[in-house]
Amino acid sequence: MQGTVAQINISPGGVPKHPVLQARLTPHGVEGDSHDHPQIHGGPRQAVLLIAAEAIEELKQEGFSVFPGALGENITMSGIDRRQLRVGQRFRIGEAIVELTKLREPCNTLNRYGPGIQKAVFEHKTDHAVPQWAKSGFYAAVISAGWVRPGDPIQLLDQLA
Repeated sequence: MQGTVAQINISPGGVPKHPVLQARLTPHGVEGDSHDHPQIHGGPRQAVLLIAAEAIEELKQEGFSVFPGALGENITMSGIDRRQLRVGQRFRIGEAIVELTKLREPCNTLNRYGPGIQKAVFEHKTDHAVPQWAKSGFYAAVISAGWVRPGDPIQLLDQLA
């Protein structure tokens, strides 16, 4: 499984996050990025949020006014089938290595993009066969820090769990 970094996004807090030309992923998150609710977001197990560009396109086709960075993702990735993502997978993204830790459960801040968006991106089931699987993104821990740029490869290294 491999793809590319479509966009890297940061913000001083909240959504949307805005594109940058490069960023350093660290165990504490993306340098230059902040969260409005640090008691909920961030931390070593939720250092980076990854969302497939294809999921954003699906949401646009469903009528939601979303775009890369709108859902609060740090890395918008292209060419990765979100339905194949699982907790415990390790990916090399540019110079960094990350491990998927948990599905992102969306909060009310996404409601600005249209009524029903939370249901469109997340189902409270751990069954990866549900249509919403990983549409809201996956949190990842940063195992090895490094620089990431748009166009960098994303490559599955292994599956730990």
